[in-house]
Amino acid sequence: MLLGWPTSRDRIGLADAAARILLAFAAAVAAALAAAMVLALVAGEAAAEPIRSKDVSSGTLLLRHPNGQAQAVPLVSTDVDIRVSGPVARARVRQVFRNPADDWFEGIYVFPLPENAAVDRLRIRIGERVVEGEVRERQAAKAEYERARASGRRAALLDEERPNVFTSSVANIGPREEIAVELEYQQTLAYDGSRYSLRFPTVVGPRYVPGAPVAAPLPTGWSPATDQVPDAPRVTPPVLRPAESAGAANPIAIRVSLDAGVPLASVESRYHAVAVREIDANRREVALQGPAHATRDFELAWTVAPDRAPKLALFTERKDGRDYALLMLVPPAVAGAAPRLPREVIFVIDTSGSMHGASIAQAKEALELAVRRLGPADRFNVIEFNSYARKLFADAAPASADNRERAVRWVRELRAQGGTEMAAALQLALDGRRSPERLRQVIFLTDGAVANEEALFRLIAERLGDARLFTVGIGSAPNGHFMTKAAQTGRGTFTYIGRIEEVREKMGALFAKLESPVLTDVRVEWPGGGRVETWPQRVPDLYLGEPIVVTAALDRVEGEVVVSGTLGDAPWRAHVPMSRARAGDGMGVLWAREKVAALVDSLRAGAAEGDVRAAVVELATAHRLVTKYTSFVAVEQTRVRAADAALQQAALPTNLPEGWTYEAVFGELPQGATDARHHFLLGAALLALAAAAAAGRRRAGA
Repeated sequence: MLLGWPTSRDRIGLADAAARILLAFAAAVAAALAAAMVLALVAGEAAAEPIRSKDVSSGTLLLRHPNGQAQAVPLVSTDVDIRVSGPVARARVRQVFRNPADDWFEGIYVFPLPENAAVDRLRIRIGERVVEGEVRERQAAKAEYERARASGRRAALLDEERPNVFTSSVANIGPREEIAVELEYQQTLAYDGSRYSLRFPTVVGPRYVPGAPVAAPLPTGWSPATDQVPDAPRVTPPVLRPAESAGAANPIAIRVSLDAGVPLASVESRYHAVAVREIDANRREVALQGPAHATRDFELAWTVAPDRAPKLALFTERKDGRDYALLMLVPPAVAGAAPRLPREVIFVIDTSGSMHGASIAQAKEALELAVRRLGPADRFNVIEFNSYARKLFADAAPASADNRERAVRWVRELRAQGGTEMAAALQLALDGRRSPERLRQVIFLTDGAVANEEALFRLIAERLGDARLFTVGIGSAPNGHFMTKAAQTGRGTFTYIGRIEEVREKMGALFAKLESPVLTDVRVEWPGGGRVETWPQRVPDLYLGEPIVVTAALDRVEGEVVVSGTLGDAPWRAHVPMSRARAGDGMGVLWAREKVAALVDSLRAGAAEGDVRAAVVELATAHRLVTKYTSFVAVEQTRVRAADAALQQAALPTNLPEGWTYEAVFGELPQGATDARHHFLLGAALLALAAAAAAGRRRAGA
């Protein structure tokens, strides 16, 4: 048959072929999904045992597994103490693991830290006893921990999964026992437009994991590894279901000792209630009020008196025979308004299931404000993505009044659903072309809830062209590592919007950056006469209100630092005498952390992983840093668990981030986070559909 409706024989033949294909496809899918279900159920059976009433105490967390049984798991609470001195913070995070049952447990807890945290200390406390941790190459640390676990000794292991995601493993927690794991880190603070901000993430939200599952042993409740994200189980911890998280779990306390070094004008916490106690003009004590749970990022922001706003901070530290320095310098503002260049602006909005609720409302309002601000000489387009990506216009369209209104109507109809196929959206937004006649800017609004960050960074670097990528983090717990590194790779900036009330203010600040002159060709020259190694080696272009931040390892602390660049269309230069430096702690750790990040980034440029691994291990061991290739391990020498006492393994579940709903995140099949029961139902449905098709084929042939 060439044209027209199929004949009876054609219909029978087509039905037969379709049924055969569907039956084969359904059988294969059902078999694979059934195998996945069996694997999950077996893992659940292995990890879950019936709970007896005498085994649990008040406040016990019981998790329901696919086999219908409940299992008690250890509880964790977190205390955070942060000391701020100028642009630097030193933090101590204390995690207390409490075993509520009569069994021995190994607790595994996945938790976040700031994406630029340099973790350089670990210890465990059991009563009055303290065991200090040591940095080892990652596999060596794991082997030492596993030997201690098997022999019945208490031990703790701290691994970095991503620069902002870590895993604490604590072995041999005795019945009704508490073990405290303490870690410390150093970081530089964000400074933008005379405003400092300190952000402490509290929860690792569910992440979209692309790719086909691969066979791997799984702790109960964790997402399977895939061919695209082989370490997915280590960044997607189990999440408490609504019935399991009454009142939320994982309580957290945060205290900040703030010393700005100059008189403070304001101190505020927008997302948590805090108590602020004034010590003097320069110092404040800040603490969370009331019970708080790990469901959203904590952010503390402060400004200083307008006439005392810091333009320069220079700290030095002498360590192991070498000097280290941290320089922060704020370039001056450009007098007068700069001529506005015509732009091509591509807006990308995440409409996946994790954006459901408050997050999609924030993103849509931010996008509407951005579209309405476009000028008549601009061109623009809008892209949405979830399991798929689509764009409003076939190509960037003139920002006429009609086109802007059409875009606003389109955005208002968007709904959050499906998965987070971010690569498809980036491929639409970034085409690698260069347009000297227009300034190309991509505004990317998302919560960054993905597990394949490294592949996305490579994609951005390959397809950026002469565009600039600006990320806007939406919601209560965005993926700070992805948002920050994507903006850095895309030569743009990262803006965080935690509540809808902030949209107008923070998008306005972003627009001011996009429309202002940029400091380019930045160079930092340190005193001569000795070795100097600085990070970053090349200072990126800077936008309005952003400081130059550089760390250095050098042989001499004398002379002056010369900083130069082009501000707008005019040359700019500053001289910084080294005599103005203040003594600081942790400058060497910050320098080493920046160098480690640069070494890891070099993998995307083709550096050999073996060479990078060796360099990172040597550097991290010298500076006692947790990295991609090194871990902290602490082992108590006394054996506490008898050889015949079983050891249960429990992955401590996390809360859903505030504003997320379990149904929106896990209720849609394309989102990559469904459990084995959904897989089984999908396989059964496909088999039923295939059977119906086969029956229809038999009837058609009768």
